Amino acid sequence: MTTSVPSSRELAHPPRGEIRLEEVLHALSDPVRLSVFRELAEAEGELSCSHFDLPVTKSTTTHHFRVLRESGVIRQAYRGTAKMNGLRRDDLDALFPGLLDHLVAAAVRQAARLGD
Repeated sequence: MTTSVPSSRELAHPPRGEIRLEEVLHALSDPVRLSVFRELAEAEGELSCSHFDLPVTKSTTTHHFRVLRESGVIRQAYRGTAKMNGLRRDDLDALFPGLLDHLVAAAVRQAARLGD
């Protein structure tokens, strides 16, 4: 996968045409990343990394966000000193119509069933 070359404050994201279904599904196969995905899907806009209370170390949290970004699930951008995260809904809906809605609904049902 080719990603755009970022400056020192920009983060690399795959172009829409290079997002692959298997990478999206792999990114969402981890429970921590799935919970981040669910929160972003339910949010009205972007959320900062510090918004998420994840049960892992800071370095592992960074890894999870990188996997989500590099798979094309999220877009990250610096806003001042905060790294903001948003779901790439437009790109994912264009490539895989209906998939996000089904995944969000399934993730919400699972979280309710498991008490997450």
